[in-house]
Amino acid sequence: MNTDRPLDGVASIKLKLGVLVGASVLAGVLVAAIGDGAGVPWWTSLPVTAGAAVAVTQWLARGMTSPLREMTGAARRMAAGDYGQRVATSSSDEVGELARAFNAMAADLAGADLERRRLVATVSHELRTPLTAQRALLENLVDGVSTPDRATLESALAQAERLSALVEDLLDLSRVDAGVAPLALAPVPVESLLTRAVDEARVAARPVRVRHRVSPPDLTVTGDAARLAQLVANLVDNAVRHSPAHGDVRLDARAGEAGRWVLEVRDDGPGIPAADAERVFERFGTGADAAGGTGLGLAIVRWVCELHGGRVEVVPTPAGATGATLRVTLPTAPSDRRPSHVREELAASTPSSDPVPPTTPEPVMTATPSAPAVPYGGGAGPVDGAVARLWPEPDGRPRVGVVAAALGIGLLGALTWVDRNIGLVTSLVMLATGGLMWVVARHRRDPWTVAGGVAAALLALVPTLRDAGGVVVLSVLAGVAVAAAALTRAHGFLAIVASWAAWPLSALRGLPLLGRTLTATSRVGMLWPVVRTVAVSALVLVVFGGLFATGDAVFGSWAAALVPDLGWDSIVVRGFTFVLLSGVALTGAYLALNPPQVDAVVLPERRRARPVWEWAVPVGLVLALFVGFLVAQAAALFGGDAYLRRTTGLTHAEYVHQGFGQLTVATALTVIVITTTLRVAARESARDRLVLRVLLGGLGLATLAVVASALSRMSLYQDAFGYTVLRVFVDGFELWLGTVVVLLLVGVVRLSWRWVPRAVLVAGAVFTLGFAAMNPDAWVADRNIDRYEAGRTLDLLYLSSLSADAAPAIADRLPRDVVECIAAYAPVSSLWGDSGPGPDDWLSWNLGRSRAVTAFDGVRPQPGSAPASCDAVMTDTLRR
Repeated sequence: MNTDRPLDGVASIKLKLGVLVGASVLAGVLVAAIGDGAGVPWWTSLPVTAGAAVAVTQWLARGMTSPLREMTGAARRMAAGDYGQRVATSSSDEVGELARAFNAMAADLAGADLERRRLVATVSHELRTPLTAQRALLENLVDGVSTPDRATLESALAQAERLSALVEDLLDLSRVDAGVAPLALAPVPVESLLTRAVDEARVAARPVRVRHRVSPPDLTVTGDAARLAQLVANLVDNAVRHSPAHGDVRLDARAGEAGRWVLEVRDDGPGIPAADAERVFERFGTGADAAGGTGLGLAIVRWVCELHGGRVEVVPTPAGATGATLRVTLPTAPSDRRPSHVREELAASTPSSDPVPPTTPEPVMTATPSAPAVPYGGGAGPVDGAVARLWPEPDGRPRVGVVAAALGIGLLGALTWVDRNIGLVTSLVMLATGGLMWVVARHRRDPWTVAGGVAAALLALVPTLRDAGGVVVLSVLAGVAVAAAALTRAHGFLAIVASWAAWPLSALRGLPLLGRTLTATSRVGMLWPVVRTVAVSALVLVVFGGLFATGDAVFGSWAAALVPDLGWDSIVVRGFTFVLLSGVALTGAYLALNPPQVDAVVLPERRRARPVWEWAVPVGLVLALFVGFLVAQAAALFGGDAYLRRTTGLTHAEYVHQGFGQLTVATALTVIVITTTLRVAARESARDRLVLRVLLGGLGLATLAVVASALSRMSLYQDAFGYTVLRVFVDGFELWLGTVVVLLLVGVVRLSWRWVPRAVLVAGAVFTLGFAAMNPDAWVADRNIDRYEAGRTLDLLYLSSLSADAAPAIADRLPRDVVECIAAYAPVSSLWGDSGPGPDDWLSWNLGRSRAVTAFDGVRPQPGSAPASCDAVMTDTLRR
């Protein structure tokens, strides 16, 4: 089986598509089942499963579409004049049939092109000889070298007649080819037809005897007398030219069977080789030049025969004999129907208003360029063209080094991530991926790309500095978003979003480049021998190392210290991690190497609202609602608790807690309202711009007041009920939304906002870095302990759920017995830093966990083994 085209044996394209879908689904299900059985996290298993399905689809679909791609390329080259293209296919389905039909068409076009070239060359040669002789004769007459006597004029006339005969042959052939040479059917006595041809041949200068015989003598057929005369004349002329001097040419006509009659023309010439029996009827066929003819006579004979529904053939010459015999077989009463190709050409060339074409029409000459301005197949299809415009691939060279580096990054992560906490090695893998992208980046010297790279590198350090999972995830996602926007040099909001989508889509867009790279590796002489050697060596180490490790305890302890856990589950998890990290590095490198034109992703242009009221009325209503809300806020502020209880029945704490989520959503929706208004509002006149600035400016200021109100509500609520990391994050998110509103207001005032999307992205990155820098778990612990020291309640269970980042604040500010109880109640993954998947080594070193170990020095109870006294401590503390 051909591994490049595994489905070639399937005889139906529909069945192939079914196999493709089934194999892709099966591959995805198997990979997902293996990952689930080994306990692979969903965020690792999902992309690897999707990648396995895509890989199987690509492998099977590549062979299915290979003939189509080859035909596209061959059609483009054929349009440029290269007719030697053929498509190699072993498929037996509809695509294979199409490929074979394409090859047949290409062969016919190649033959037609060769005939055209021979036509030009031969006609040029045939025209040049009499023209040269005639020119020389005329020059002699002009110069007085020759006198215009009878012999000179007869020589000039002979050259003109030769030119006229050649032109007449070409015109006859063009009429037949165009299908505009209809038959004028009438009774034709064969005896008189042959007699005229013989009489014309006898007046020729060549000394050849021409004789004829008709059986029966009164044989009469139906046909076009002029065309039949042309047929016989060409046959006789061909035979006379190929016969030796004083040779014989014999014409035998007889009645045949089944309503046909036969004409045989024999000569005493050298004969026709069997290999050339068919080629003599081609235009400018074999032997024409040697005999001094034009090479068109027998081609015209063949077409006249086809017009009458007959045929012409070469009769084999018996062994030891000489001469050639041409046999014409024609119906005695031909139909006025033409062969199919002649009928189609006749219908195409005949106007509908004049169904009967003239007997001798003038040939219509049309100029056909050698290659069209836009050759067939020269442009991409609509989908491919759109993809190529939006996502060009200026550098499609194989990248063996990039693939090797990405595989190395995946191998590093597979060997170091499993069974380790997030820490130093996590940042190292992220920085290695970013470094690979930076090395191959097409725009790495662009200031925006440089700034984004620096921000992404800083965000990649967060896993080494912080232990809080939410902070780490937020930092990683922000780093990916900033890196994608920097590599693509995105400007607009949609462009930035498209840059985020471009990273995973690079897995599909980069498949052809990956294929070319893998193909290029086969030409590297030492690569695959090295890979085989490494694979065999690894197998030897695993087999013999496993035997010796289980056979000797000392050797086994050495092996355990050097070799990571290679149980089945561990191997599966490491394999999934390898595929995931290698894929992320490869797709990131492709995105950096061939970034898409994301700035071309824009909303379609639409008519701007000319009347101001079209957009001003809805914006004004939103502004009025904001003003009403702010008035209600002022009433609650100045009215006090008594007013709140009288009007709403709520306490102040309940009141401030009630609306925070709604205010955050309202702020986000206001951003959408402002950006939409900027898109649809006309701003050609000074009045339009003034109204735009006033309404959007007022809405922005009101939104900022709402942001301040929301932050104030959250501050009061946290002061009353305590601080949590989620509440601190929401505060930060609200602050970021307020920053977005401020940036939009600046854009409204300046009526220039191309820079706003980038500024919003930078603000988001700064917020994320600030959130990580403030150490939210420690900050929350400090604020809650402040409340406790001020006589408020303290939720010790919540403190025990914080990450190791909060350990120094807890250990330094709470009594020893409380700290011991908090440590005893803490989940396995928090607080003292060495209770996660495994103890920290230098690869999993993390600043937060390292400080936690120091802070909790001497406090090491086992989780879940808290003494009974801790229950009272925790309960008593909660009541304070």
